[in-house]
Amino acid sequence: MIAHGWPKLMNISRFSSGVLAHIGVPGWMAYLVVAAEVGGGALVILGFLTPFAALAIGIDMAVAILKVHLHNGLTGQGGFELPLILFSVAFALIFFGAGPLSVDRRVFGGGPRRL
Repeated sequence: MIAHGWPKLMNISRFSSGVLAHIGVPGWMAYLVVAAEVGGGALVILGFLTPFAALAIGIDMAVAILKVHLHNGLTGQGGFELPLILFSVAFALIFFGAGPLSVDRRVFGGGPRRL
């Protein structure tokens, strides 16, 4: 997610006025997209606030599928196969959490600790 969000962050004005305007999304939502992709991606890597980060990523991927990729079909150039996989992983993280090595587990506890 960070790899996809970083270029948007570096050119946020072009992303908001170009890509988002082209698909009919308000430009200010570029900040939410970047926060979900860069911030959410970093939080998932750390395993911190994982369900919230995964929810942001899931929403981001759902909008990407519906607004950008759906008309290209499931597979092939510009298809929604990868965004669907990322949505599925985010959906699983919302409900199952980050796992035993996560910061969430260390900070908030829960479940058996194996380390």
